[in-house]
Amino acid sequence: MKKKEVRSATLVESLIPIGFMAVFLSFCIFKYGASPHIPLIAATIIASLIAVFRLGYTWEVIEQGMFETIMSAMQAILITILIGVLIGVWIVSGVVPCMIYWGLKIISPKIFLIATLLACAIISISTGSSWSTVGTIGVALLGIAQSLDIPVQIAAGAIISGAYFGDKLSPLSETTNLAPAVSGTDLFSHIKYMLYSTVPSLIICIVIYGIIGMKYSGNNLDMEKILLVQETLKSTFNTLSPVLLIAPVFVISLVIFKIPAIPGLVGGILIGAVFAVTLQGVGLEGILSAAQNGYVSQTGVQAVDELLSKGGLSSMMSTISLILCALSLGGVLEKTGMLKSIAEILLKRAKGVFGTVLCTMITSLFTNIIAGEQYLAIVIPGKMYKEEFERKGISPVMLSRALEDSGTLTSVLIPWTSCGAYAAGVLGVSTFAYAPFTFLNIINPFVSLTMIALGIKIIRTDQKREAV
Repeated sequence: MKKKEVRSATLVESLIPIGFMAVFLSFCIFKYGASPHIPLIAATIIASLIAVFRLGYTWEVIEQGMFETIMSAMQAILITILIGVLIGVWIVSGVVPCMIYWGLKIISPKIFLIATLLACAIISISTGSSWSTVGTIGVALLGIAQSLDIPVQIAAGAIISGAYFGDKLSPLSETTNLAPAVSGTDLFSHIKYMLYSTVPSLIICIVIYGIIGMKYSGNNLDMEKILLVQETLKSTFNTLSPVLLIAPVFVISLVIFKIPAIPGLVGGILIGAVFAVTLQGVGLEGILSAAQNGYVSQTGVQAVDELLSKGGLSSMMSTISLILCALSLGGVLEKTGMLKSIAEILLKRAKGVFGTVLCTMITSLFTNIIAGEQYLAIVIPGKMYKEEFERKGISPVMLSRALEDSGTLTSVLIPWTSCGAYAAGVLGVSTFAYAPFTFLNIINPFVSLTMIALGIKIIRTDQKREAV
């Protein structure tokens, strides 16, 4: 039997699975409130059928594409599992309750959102990890927000904005290293160039969160509720001594000193387990239950029970399965060249510096939506547009910044990406709920494009590096 020749996908063929996914996904989510899992699987099946019967690919090649994409995100999946375990153990050990208890004593509702934004930004810059920031201090800050009657979706937006500000600029961040590597520039030129748009974006966010925070000033504060939460926490755990803060400080310190995230999280889990035994008197059975199924609070005080009933490996299974579904679709589309065919059409319409950068950012956003992984949203457009930037004499720092402005920042705004699924799973706030309040992630791309439109800091390849 003659082997069928493999050919490139046409634009129409490439858009069929994507269009189906968009329609089916919207229908399932907005009509029935269903999860994105099944629509993503259905779109993967359609893309695979087109690849086999129209483009000539074998199932083995398609399967390889899925496996390769899943393997590229395996570290993120393992981190997701460990974060679930970490949260459960840190609650039963009193670490998270301790952060909530002392946070309620020192943080004013009026400045809470600004304090949250800046605290998460500092920790994320220090660690290079938005995930660790959201999964540790972010969980505690969300608990404080609930006690202060600040809507969780707004608090989650401030947490994520701060976490991604740091992730975007930290030399320890994987995406911050990946973008310049793909683009052909060096790390510190990349970071320096991003400062021009990211810092003004942060200032705008501080103003916005400050205005929103005015609504939750001390005049509207229910002190009785806060005192009830504090007293309930204090009576539920043997001690809420600041000694418990050693656990998050330990994890953050390990990341700062470039210890890989997985060993660092395991260390944090072990310290939490030790505190659970020595300070809270919890036995092995209680620790294992919290690690597997999460902590179940039964204080009888609804506010506290909602704060503490979370975590555990099992709580992350839906998130992990969502990541796998999205990565499978992304793998098929990338392996069969469907993503590339769409990007080539966009590139033909890109005019000048503004058009080329805008095209790059749209492609990164588009890749996040259909591939479900921020690393792919950086690598694929980076490889595709590097030659175009060189041909037009545009500095690679402009390409690397465009990849971060869109690929990194928009990943957490899409429910089925690994970042969006992780943040929603850890914080317990749906992506659609917090997305409108992640002001840094929304504002930064527009600030960057506005600067280019105004001719501010446009760098050409024939300019000296010092111009950056």
